[in-house]
Amino acid sequence: MLTNSVGGEGEPDLDFWSFVALANRRLATEYGFSHQSATEVLLTLNRASNIVTYDLEASVHRPRGRSWSAFRLLFVTWLAGPLEAKKAAELTGMSRAAVSNLGKALVADGLLERTPGTHDGRSVLLSLTEAGLREMVEVFGEHNEREHEWASVLTETEQRILVLLLNKLITNRDQFDVRGRN
Repeated sequence: MLTNSVGGEGEPDLDFWSFVALANRRLATEYGFSHQSATEVLLTLNRASNIVTYDLEASVHRPRGRSWSAFRLLFVTWLAGPLEAKKAAELTGMSRAAVSNLGKALVADGLLERTPGTHDGRSVLLSLTEAGLREMVEVFGEHNEREHEWASVLTETEQRILVLLLNKLITNRDQFDVRGRN
């Protein structure tokens, strides 16, 4: 019989780290799973990503009336644009439908322009308006300072090592069947 201590009866004083330890212990001893370090790596990676993303959105972007997704689309369009919506989706990690819907809202806000693509009648090029450019230069200053606050807990060497390790995870995903939007 499988037991589950959901509902307040189990571990009352769990925090994230003690949950990871509990999960690893139970997964190994009760269920026989043997890759606890992989679970710990990915739980921690997801937790860090979620915390940083939420903080950036809550402290920088939401006060300006923008979402994290809107910032990502404006950011890649600012630095790589004009670009096709398909490429924007790839660079942001969003679906084409999400880029299309978000793009419409940003066009209505006067930050983004949509023009027909030159080589395909169905393609759309996204580019920033002058207002969009001004907003991105301003908001990225604040965003980058917040990034610096987060990254400054690591030495420059540790930052480089972390980037190398994350790149290794990303670039070696071809060794198994990875699901993704791209």
